[in-house]
Amino acid sequence: MKNEKQHTKSAYLLLICLVSAMGGLLFGYDWVVIGGAKIFYEPFFGLEGSAALRGWAMSSALVGCLVGALLAGAWSDRYGRKKMLIIASVLFVVSAFGTGYTDHFTLFIGHRILGGFGIWIASNISPIYIAEVSPAHVRGKFVSINQLTVVLGILIAQLVNWGIGNYFMPQKDVLPPEAIDMAWRWMFWAELIPAMLFFALSFVIPESPRWLAINGKADQASAVFGRIGGNGFAVKELEQIASLEQDKEEFNWRRLLQPDVRKVLTIGIVLAVFQQWCGINVIFNYAHEIFTAAGYAVSDILMNIVVTGVTNVVFTFVALYTVDKWGRRALMITGSAGLAVIYLVMGSFYYFGVSGLPMLILVVLAIACYAMSLAPVVWVVLSEIFPARIRGTAMALSTFFLWTACFLLTYTFPILNEWLSASGTFWVYGGICLAGFLFIRSQLPETKNKTLEEIEKELIK
Repeated sequence: MKNEKQHTKSAYLLLICLVSAMGGLLFGYDWVVIGGAKIFYEPFFGLEGSAALRGWAMSSALVGCLVGALLAGAWSDRYGRKKMLIIASVLFVVSAFGTGYTDHFTLFIGHRILGGFGIWIASNISPIYIAEVSPAHVRGKFVSINQLTVVLGILIAQLVNWGIGNYFMPQKDVLPPEAIDMAWRWMFWAELIPAMLFFALSFVIPESPRWLAINGKADQASAVFGRIGGNGFAVKELEQIASLEQDKEEFNWRRLLQPDVRKVLTIGIVLAVFQQWCGINVIFNYAHEIFTAAGYAVSDILMNIVVTGVTNVVFTFVALYTVDKWGRRALMITGSAGLAVIYLVMGSFYYFGVSGLPMLILVVLAIACYAMSLAPVVWVVLSEIFPARIRGTAMALSTFFLWTACFLLTYTFPILNEWLSASGTFWVYGGICLAGFLFIRSQLPETKNKTLEEIEKELIK
């Protein structure tokens, strides 16, 4: 009876985490779908002759992410995590429909920016929500579920792009007019299915019990904790939260500048920026250019993109298995060092004209290294290290810098590629990964198997 009861509670925890993590799935889909669609919308909008406009089309969603970072973090601390997830689902629905419907580049960009607002909310609130409902000994694994849904969203987008591309291109290397007119629209419209499902299910999950507790709703928090782990678990968690003696005054931005918080915030911001400047997202967003430079024809590129997506999913499962066993710090040290070496070799291959399968293998190795380390673990660490009272706002500030870094990475890749060629560009990314390795090794504490309240007591002194 006891085992059955515990199984039921574990199933409930998994259910609410999966619903929250649907924000991650839509984040992954919306972020990557444009990489496959660009083959078709660029000639439709006449962007082929301008690297700046191509970069703007790819990176415009990040403007929405930046606006979201300035607004929604404080909103999540004030109004709760659940309401923000509902807002994200609405934004994904509107953006998916509008991006595919418009015939005007300005409106295309506007809907991408709107979707970027949804991306930011999903990337910020989903891991916070999961961290706040999960017991300490499985928190890393459950927060990593969000990254698993991100990479599943990426893979779904890649498969959708591949299928739609094949449908509209019976002759693999020829872009017929109907493909230019319609293929990219259906790639965006396919997002409507998971977006509407997320909207419906986001009303089912409870509010974060930790948010409820620190906002004076202990009875509601106890009920949610009890449903997750039983009455004993609820009492223990509420005692941990109460032991922090949270300041009941309304949040003040100056709190972020106090020395005890500033050190932790610096760690969060550097890790957030590094996760983007390590360079892996250009492989997803500019796979067409990367594989073309490696000697692949258009007919092979969409299939290669699917291969990278499958690799991303497989090695995210490796992270799920190891993040609570090996620890956050060990995985991030391994990932940053591994990427530095891979980029050094990749840049050399580009420089000496090596093409074809060896380049595909290096791309797969880079994605595997990233998927089992920096991709999920940065989000785990960011969801853990900030004090409860300012968690949403501090997370928002970190992700503001993350999306700023991502915007610069995405916007500048075509320009760097023209200035430095592919070899020089990947050598630059390799140097950044080396710097990230040194920072993580010297500054990042280990947080595995500790409650959020224990982490706060250790870091905020």
